Amino acid sequence: MVNIPEKFLNTDGTLNTDALLKSYSEIEKKIGTMISVPNKDSDSDTKAKFNRAIGVPESADDYPTNAMFDDDSLREKFLEIGLTKSQVEKIYQIAEEFLTPILSDLFNAQTETNAIAELKNFFGDDDKMREALRAINTFGEKYLPKEAFNELCSTPQGIRSIYAMMQSMEPSIQTDETQSKNLTDSELRRMMRDPKYWRDQDPEYVRQIENGFKKLYS
Repeated sequence: MVNIPEKFLNTDGTLNTDALLKSYSEIEKKIGTMISVPNKDSDSDTKAKFNRAIGVPESADDYPTNAMFDDDSLREKFLEIGLTKSQVEKIYQIAEEFLTPILSDLFNAQTETNAIAELKNFFGDDDKMREALRAINTFGEKYLPKEAFNELCSTPQGIRSIYAMMQSMEPSIQTDETQSKNLTDSELRRMMRDPKYWRDQDPEYVRQIENGFKKLYS
């Protein structure tokens, strides 16, 4: 014999069909709102319904953005694997925490490489750059406050500024014969006929001529 709960019985012990039907209707409504966890065989509607329920956005554009790691294809991948907005935010936080120091080191290394290339291009080649940097270091230690010198040496522009300062303070220029003397107008024009000036545009040689003219006519 089936034991019927009292809530489905009338006071006289007979079955209360109205109460039974009402309860059944409420169960149907509740089942209709329940979310099924999808598996590999579930249809797209079931998967979409589950994703919306747990917080997966409808579009990749709805994911939070990040200035360092923001990328359209990355957000599409988040949507494809069904990540929620909060999960994506946590991924960004972890990425910043662990990758920022690495990216900073890479940026610094790249900056240093670019700076060396810029200076080498300015001075002409590796040997001339090294020679100029040694001269700049000697000049800076002798004439500039340590903090100012270190600050200027932190960028290629600063190093070039020190070099220009050093050049302007030189009383004379060096000729090819490495003799230090003040050159005449005719000697400077003779130097301009050298291929190092008009063809190769050797930075150091060009500066020697320019400084010579400055000393003559300034």
